[in-house]
Amino acid sequence: MPKSAPKFTEEQNSSDEPSELEQTDTALTPPDDVAPPKPRKKGRAKTAASKSKPIEVALWETAENLRGSVEPAEYKHVVLPLFFLKYAGDRFDSQRAKIAAEHDNPAYLEIVSFYTAENVFYLPQESRWSFILANLKQSGLSLKIDTAFNHIEQSNSQLKGALPDNYYARLNLDERKLSNLISEIDRIPTATDQDTIGRIYEYFLQKFAVSEGSGKGEYYTPKSIVRLMAELIQPYSGVI
Repeated sequence: MPKSAPKFTEEQNSSDEPSELEQTDTALTPPDDVAPPKPRKKGRAKTAASKSKPIEVALWETAENLRGSVEPAEYKHVVLPLFFLKYAGDRFDSQRAKIAAEHDNPAYLEIVSFYTAENVFYLPQESRWSFILANLKQSGLSLKIDTAFNHIEQSNSQLKGALPDNYYARLNLDERKLSNLISEIDRIPTATDQDTIGRIYEYFLQKFAVSEGSGKGEYYTPKSIVRLMAELIQPYSGVI
């Protein structure tokens, strides 16, 4: 005769142990002494995005603040000499540190041939990028920049006539905006194999052509068109 299934009374079925559902609910409830996660600040993503902008884009946006005192077609003439000043200053500082490491006598730091032998321009004190940065908040910033270029030419005859001549003072720029532009340029790394000046120059030409409309960019040919023309004519040899 088959055994009958065991009968459970209501008292037998109840238990002090929580059910699986109750255990799950308990596990998902954070303890009282654990603080809830802080909401992410909205400003962080924007800051990270702005820091990741290409160099030429950040420079153009900063140069746009000069609009009114400077026409867009002139932005490159304002920005590129300042970038050259930073580039020359960074190379000078690097060579100066190298000389200091090799010679104990401080007099060696001012020997011009120690710089020119390594294809580094010798920069007088008032022509160094560090000097410009130290005077960003001082009055007469435009005049200091013009003086820097003038003294570079005097110390390096091969640059005679190649640098701006009293250009920044004549522009009558808002010195706060000029200071912001220099600070932006200071963020650009110069120890790179990339043609940074070429990138900036080309981008500025492109932006000027787009922003000013028909006729203003007649001498600018986009890089994609140049590459297409080169692929079509296949200039593997000879002179074009």
